[in-house]
Amino acid sequence: MRLLTFTNLYPSTDRPRHGIFVEERLRHLVATRRVSARVLALRPSASGFFHDAVRHESRHGIDVEYQAVPTLPVVTNWIDPWLWARACERAVRRLLGKEPTDVVLDAHFLYPDGAAAVLLAARLGVPVVLSARGSDVNVKCANHVMRRWIRHAARNCDALITVSKALADKLAEYGVTAPLVEVLPNGVDLDKFRPLDRAASRATLGLGGPRVVASVGHLVAAKGHALAIEALAELRDTTLLVVGDGPELAALQRLARASGVEQRVRFLGLVAHGRMAEVYSAADALVLPSEREGMPNVVLESLACGTPVVATDVGGIGEVLASPAAGHLLTERSAAALSAALANLFAAPPTTAATRGYAERFAWSGVVDKQLTLYRKVLDDRAAARGAR
Repeated sequence: MRLLTFTNLYPSTDRPRHGIFVEERLRHLVATRRVSARVLALRPSASGFFHDAVRHESRHGIDVEYQAVPTLPVVTNWIDPWLWARACERAVRRLLGKEPTDVVLDAHFLYPDGAAAVLLAARLGVPVVLSARGSDVNVKCANHVMRRWIRHAARNCDALITVSKALADKLAEYGVTAPLVEVLPNGVDLDKFRPLDRAASRATLGLGGPRVVASVGHLVAAKGHALAIEALAELRDTTLLVVGDGPELAALQRLARASGVEQRVRFLGLVAHGRMAEVYSAADALVLPSEREGMPNVVLESLACGTPVVATDVGGIGEVLASPAAGHLLTERSAAALSAALANLFAAPPTTAATRGYAERFAWSGVVDKQLTLYRKVLDDRAAARGAR
């Protein structure tokens, strides 16, 4: 069985954290040796109107091609899937080969990626499986034009994966239906993310004080890093690690100064994925007071390192934090609620072993078995349909 992964969410040498959750799933699928894969990673920009340069890399033994695709924010929204399909058709045909049998087009993010993939699959006669990740449902579906494209893509795909039940329910609310919808959550690499010695991890990061909290994610307002900084004022002797980069960095630094907690906030910037276990292990808790989420990998990674999580009950987070061993769900999205939840957690924390043990149910092995079963069903159904004709 072969996969051609089609998405603008994929890492590269110059953007190593971009869409790493897509790469993680794919490399664990390939590791089963029951599937081979190639990737067409899309790079949307205005320059995509003028050239079709393709760059190649090999990552974890998987061949990746980076294809420029055209877009002009707002201006081309209504035709982006068509533009992307047109820009990529030649590359997709070449990657599929002359006889594209036993192959699935594996598209991540419903718009424009998924919608473009469905157009291509119809032209090329191959099955397509879409994966809904989060903001493609929570944000894109709220736009009338994008929602129409997403409905078209879902109706005409072979199967649609959502990484949480919450996303599947939200799609249903928007009237998005597919021939087959499967809830297949993200997994976590239990070898890469495991409990490390807390004292040693803190020493490596140059941390002092009795308590450490981590806030990990793109530095945008929706992630709630500002709430974590504001909550710090009520948490004495606590250091906050802010991991990530983004447009809110300067504003968050100003907030830390204005709140009088500047000396207890460490902005670490982007941290290599392979070093994140050190950050999680150094912390007493991960905080994620997000406005919206799909199934955030940072929650699973933190739990795998034995570090409990305090997070808002949005998206699929409540489906993960379903035990005291995992942490606490916030009853409201505010700095006061966050500081209170952290104080309660610090007063009676779960053991590292209990949190790690809980995380083991999210191992990739179980997830990829279900994904491979779904791909095989899609291929078998296509073969049966051809035989019936």
